[in-house]
Amino acid sequence: MARAKLPRSPSEGKAGPGGAPAGAAAPEEPHGLSPLLPARGGGSVGSDVGQRVQVEFYVNENTFKERLKLFFIKNQRSSLRIRLFNFSLKLLTCLLYIIRVLLDNPALGIGCWGCVKQKYTFNGSSSEINWAPILWVERKMALWAIQVIVATISFLETMLLIYLSYKGNIWEQIIRVSFILEMVNTLPFIITIFWPPLRNLFIPVFLNCWLAKHALENMINDFHRAILRTQSAMFNQVLILFCTLLCLVFTGTCGIQHLERAGENLNLLTSFYFCIVTFSTVGYGDVTPKIWPSQFLVVIMIGVALVVLPLQFEELVYLWMERQKSGGNYSRHRAQTEKHVVLCVSSLKIDLLMDFLNEFYAHPRLQDYYVVILCPTEMDVQVRRVLQIPLWSQRVIYLQGSALKDQDLMRAKMDNGEACFILSSRNEVDRTAADHQTILRAWAVKDFAPNCPLYVQILKPENKFHVKFADHVVCEEECKYAMLALNCICPATSTLITLLVHTSRGQEGQESPEQWQRMYGRCSGNEVYHIRMGDSKFFREYEGKSFTYAAFHAHKKYGVCLMGLKREDDKSILLNPGPRHILAASDTCFYINITKEENSAFIFKQEEKQKKGQGLYEGPSRLPVHSIIASMGTVAMDLQNTECRPSQSGGGGGGNKLMVPTENGSGSRRPSIAPVLELADSSTLLPCDLLSDQSEDEVTPSDDEGLSVVEYVKGYPPNSPYIGSSPTLCHLLPVKAPFCCLRLDKGCKHNSYEDAKAYGFKNKLIIVSAETAGNGLYNFIVPLRAYYRSRKELNPIVLLLDNKPDHHFLEAICCFPMVYYMEGSVDNLDSLLQCGIIYADNLVVVDKESTMSAEEDYMADAKTIVNVQTMFRLFPSLSITTELTHPSNMRFMQFRAKDSYSLALSKLEKRERENGSNLAFMFRLPFAAGRVFSISMLDTLLYQSFVKDYMISITRLLLGLDTTPGSGYLCAMKITEDDLWIRTYGRLFQKLCSSSAEIPIGIYRTECHVFTSEPHDLRAQSQVSVNVEDREDTREVKGPWGTRAGPGSGHGCHTSSGDPAEHPLLRRKSLQWARKLSRRGTKHTGKVPAATEWVNQQRLSLYRRSERQELSELVKNRMKHLGLPTTGYEDVANLTASDVMNRVNLGYLQDEMNDQQNTLSYVLINPPPDTRLEPNDIVYLIRSDPLAHVASSSQSRKSSCSNKLSSCNPETRDETQL
Repeated sequence: MARAKLPRSPSEGKAGPGGAPAGAAAPEEPHGLSPLLPARGGGSVGSDVGQRVQVEFYVNENTFKERLKLFFIKNQRSSLRIRLFNFSLKLLTCLLYIIRVLLDNPALGIGCWGCVKQKYTFNGSSSEINWAPILWVERKMALWAIQVIVATISFLETMLLIYLSYKGNIWEQIIRVSFILEMVNTLPFIITIFWPPLRNLFIPVFLNCWLAKHALENMINDFHRAILRTQSAMFNQVLILFCTLLCLVFTGTCGIQHLERAGENLNLLTSFYFCIVTFSTVGYGDVTPKIWPSQFLVVIMIGVALVVLPLQFEELVYLWMERQKSGGNYSRHRAQTEKHVVLCVSSLKIDLLMDFLNEFYAHPRLQDYYVVILCPTEMDVQVRRVLQIPLWSQRVIYLQGSALKDQDLMRAKMDNGEACFILSSRNEVDRTAADHQTILRAWAVKDFAPNCPLYVQILKPENKFHVKFADHVVCEEECKYAMLALNCICPATSTLITLLVHTSRGQEGQESPEQWQRMYGRCSGNEVYHIRMGDSKFFREYEGKSFTYAAFHAHKKYGVCLMGLKREDDKSILLNPGPRHILAASDTCFYINITKEENSAFIFKQEEKQKKGQGLYEGPSRLPVHSIIASMGTVAMDLQNTECRPSQSGGGGGGNKLMVPTENGSGSRRPSIAPVLELADSSTLLPCDLLSDQSEDEVTPSDDEGLSVVEYVKGYPPNSPYIGSSPTLCHLLPVKAPFCCLRLDKGCKHNSYEDAKAYGFKNKLIIVSAETAGNGLYNFIVPLRAYYRSRKELNPIVLLLDNKPDHHFLEAICCFPMVYYMEGSVDNLDSLLQCGIIYADNLVVVDKESTMSAEEDYMADAKTIVNVQTMFRLFPSLSITTELTHPSNMRFMQFRAKDSYSLALSKLEKRERENGSNLAFMFRLPFAAGRVFSISMLDTLLYQSFVKDYMISITRLLLGLDTTPGSGYLCAMKITEDDLWIRTYGRLFQKLCSSSAEIPIGIYRTECHVFTSEPHDLRAQSQVSVNVEDREDTREVKGPWGTRAGPGSGHGCHTSSGDPAEHPLLRRKSLQWARKLSRRGTKHTGKVPAATEWVNQQRLSLYRRSERQELSELVKNRMKHLGLPTTGYEDVANLTASDVMNRVNLGYLQDEMNDQQNTLSYVLINPPPDTRLEPNDIVYLIRSDPLAHVASSSQSRKSSCSNKLSSCNPETRDETQL
């Protein structure tokens, strides 16, 4: 094969080396000869043309002057040594002058060197001055020799520096003050070498103190340059001020002492005393100058002090104020001996600061840590006031600076920090720009201190992959949308997660007279902890046992809830890995408890033996912990032959998992529960295989539906809207839907549907109101379309967007079933009606980016709050979940000016805040019920990760953002009246562990509550209510527990009918009830004043009812104008009993007709085992992964499994087709 030739340069093409032709071969260079050296050997003159010539660079630096300049001036270290030597010489000259003064005695005689000494006596009455004592001094020969040597060295050094610094203008060097002082102090000594009589001539050597001051300033600058350390301007200014004062005092002392030789002959100490008294403006007058030269010197010194010192003090005060703004430096010595973390933020608000400090210092082992805040803006007034509190002033250091500057990072000692928290500014209008700033800060910190752990908060999910190198990352929009999605199917998930990630001791509300506040506050202290199983007293005895067995018995014995674990050889955390997982001593267990095991004391009590034939639950007393478990000798059911039948209750209860066993549950004998097996048996577990067959999701349409059923498939979404999203197995459409079909309110060539009713959805809608279709909205859809949710439970999702979504987002959502969008705003009634709000069960209002920033900080939520209150009045039966920017604004979500109970809750919140609680807002009813949420409440998740590095992973698993193979997921189950035979939470724990291997972690409870301002109101109210209840027209509305159903009723206080045909009847009954109430109320006017007041409230409620009727007519008129059918609209003036119960479950203050009776909802995390179950309790469950045992149960009964799963969701209702 021919070898290709490289092209030659033009120079090579003309002639080769040595003048050879282009085609001739170039002569080889002698062996070992550098190409930069000239070739040796003879040759023709023409051959020298092609030789290479060595070129030397920076030749000018090789001169003698440049070498001296490099040594004396340019080189930092050698220059520092020269200045240090010069400074020492100046100090030595001042010391020699003091020695000369102490050895000199004018009384022995005065004169020149070698002359006859003349004695001089001061005459105070004479005005003439004898200048001889001023001109001549007595100088010893040895002292003179030393001073001459020092002066000669100083003179030579000065002349050398003048020569090296010469730049063409000699006068610029000569007229400098430092040069003049050098000549005055050195040149006379050199002259005395050649003229001996002048050796006793006075020379003001004490002026060398100013030269020493100048040398010290230059030396400090060179010292900082030499060690590459950022100098402190404050330190330099203080040093300059001190040296200036010292030089003034020293100059005045020596000058007055010498001039007064012609006067009273003061010594140095007396002169020093006089200068201090004079400069301090005290002026005792006991020592005064006697002759005019010394008096004139005092005038000059005072004038210089009045000019120089104020300038120095002004500069010092300015630097001090600037240091107060910038925060100074964090001491390196402190950084090496103490531990500190750095908090980097764009702007620091008081709420953010207090949340961080309260959560960070809530952990006992962090009490000795320092917090260094690095912020580019000036300290806020409120922040400054807080940091002056002694509790924080000793532990928090504020530095004004940028994380992008190495100098500021050095000031914060970032390389010595234990961690760096980088928080985004969520109040920025442009959240993408805020993320970009956060990314640059993270990169800068990683570049400066690569070993410092990084904790980064990011806003947009598409920016998350830029900071994936950080140790812990929390994406705000990912967590927010996933939490809001779970709120629609697991009520109050946001409250559950918020309480778990906050540090609390469970002391909130313990002094309250309300039982629910004490229980709610106590359970809020539960947090997630971890421990190695081999080192745990909780779980060590369950080594080799199944996970569910350990979870149940640990809860039974210690009251802790084992929720997950991590293998030693695997970094993945598994939530409820199931009964087939056998515990090992090396496993890390994650459990929920009030405190961690290391801080717990164990007190073992002997169990009292129960008498035979005596029931365990007899008597009204509260159940002890050891009496939870039923008899283990009798197995209540044969799990091998148990079939899962769908629940017949409309509330989506626990289904057959909680049904009463038929074998031994009859008669008076209490039903027993099957034991939890130590090792899993394949025949005892309900099989689940969600991938092999689609029969579980097949729905046979009825004849009157007339709609074709679309088959769904399970798979991974083909298009992710951003990089870094965790793949989740979901329900998908077999073929992507066209973009035109995603528009809800407009028909296309594929379908002609233009409203929600035309689609004929079997389940009610979930509407999300957002400003833009951001990538984070994708995380709202994925948890609601996850593979473990039955197809029967899938609710249609409608995205109500202010701006039209882009094609990139539509491409990501077009593969999901029943996901639609519509352009509109939440504050527009027409948009709400067109998107099908009357057919919706949940409305999620997402905080808009454009409203997050306001002139007044807390006004950012004003528009959202007012809009939500308007929707609640227009559509009372709608469940509304609202996101707010500021948590403190949640008190306005249920604002009523005359609500005494809300006022009491406000006082409770203030009292808890004064007690130092991190969860002072937890007793606000909207938060307790999970109806309001602020993403800032999740900031503590990032802070807790510093102590618990697993919290972010566990939270993402609970929210469904991450799906680890073998890990369970969060779901909920409703307790119906048929399930109350279980009675307690501990027995429910056993029932779930033994039947379906599910781990309960908490309860969402809604209960009736009577809010009264005075105790006597209860009696008066009960008298009136009894009289009204006895009327014929109101008896038939009674619920199964004998209480009236209607607004404000509690659990079991209503009928389950939801037929719209009962609306007119209920409306007529309610009006008759109100009229009779007003007539009968007048009879109690003189006897019961409180009853009269209550009746007046009922009259006011009639006016409110007419107002609601007007709102109802407004909605109907708008629907007619838009061409929408009004048959599906429920009259808000006459709510049915089922609608009332729906509103009760939402946790709102429902009853607008009676301000005294209301309901409330709250979350109980890991309640005690003896907690009584109540109707309509919703239990939070961690269900094991259905795909974890597909291989071992492929031949099992799939249809029964699907019925089991579908019966366990709390949101499944028997709804008629719209």
